[in-house]
Amino acid sequence: MPQQHWTDKEERQYRHIRDQAKERGTEEDRAEEIAARTVNKERARKGETKTASRTSTKDMSSSKRGGKRSHSGPKGRTKDQLYEEARRKNIEGRSKMNKAELERALKRRS
Repeated sequence: MPQQHWTDKEERQYRHIRDQAKERGTEEDRAEEIAARTVNKERARKGETKTASRTSTKDMSSSKRGGKRSHSGPKGRTKDQLYEEARRKNIEGRSKMNKAELERALKRRS
């Protein structure tokens, strides 16, 4: 999916992002889409494209964001996500725990 108008650096960035996504278990087509969108968004942010969406130019840079929106913000993961992890780790009493208690129990198990 690399584009004709990408620089060598953008091509390397595309391959790196694609390969990382595939290593995390993302399907090939989805990994390529993620990588191409990331590179194109960076190009739009720099003004190298004819058109750009408002989020491409006003939002936090994807390279700086680096996973900050992947449920690690102030509220973190949902209670259901925490419960599922507690279930996988076989933490006793998890069904009676609230979100904060699940987070503490999981931190102790780490």
